[in-house]
Amino acid sequence: MQFAVGSNLETEPRDMLMQRYFQMLADYNRWANGRIYDACSTLSDEDYRADRGAFFGSAHRTLNHLVVADRIWLRRITGIGTAPTELNVILYEDFAGLRAAREAEDERFIQLTSSLERDAFSRIVSYTPVTVPTPVSEPLGVMLAHVFNHQTHHRGQVHAILTSLGQQSVVLDMIAFLRKEGKQWMA
Repeated sequence: MQFAVGSNLETEPRDMLMQRYFQMLADYNRWANGRIYDACSTLSDEDYRADRGAFFGSAHRTLNHLVVADRIWLRRITGIGTAPTELNVILYEDFAGLRAAREAEDERFIQLTSSLERDAFSRIVSYTPVTVPTPVSEPLGVMLAHVFNHQTHHRGQVHAILTSLGQQSVVLDMIAFLRKEGKQWMA
């Protein structure tokens, strides 16, 4: 198999690649969340809170859900922080407080992915899901993949809400991030 010039895929251990990959996802996640919050900050409070048919209804409720879910996952992974017991709880009624919480959770993921030992991604984490109270055990790498995919899923719903309200489309493509703010991940 041939790789692009400069690729380390043939020589770097799998766990080292996974660590770098999840660090990149955490950085991308921070960037994409910032762009979505910037776009939502231009909405009227009425539009921001209106039920637009997304899974959690409004942009406000969807963004709250993402903070809720991240706190649950971070508690499972690190044992630190609070973990709500419901997925639809509103932690922050005000946009500024919610944005500050989002930024703090994004920083926690950046710190987490930077601090993990390279072999941590195969570590088994046991927990009881909020939605189905039956204990499960999963590799940390699988859990992190879910967390970042979950973020993308719900950011997409907020993006749909924004465009349905006539807002300009927000560029959230990872490659756009990598070509500008995330150039360090391309090396």
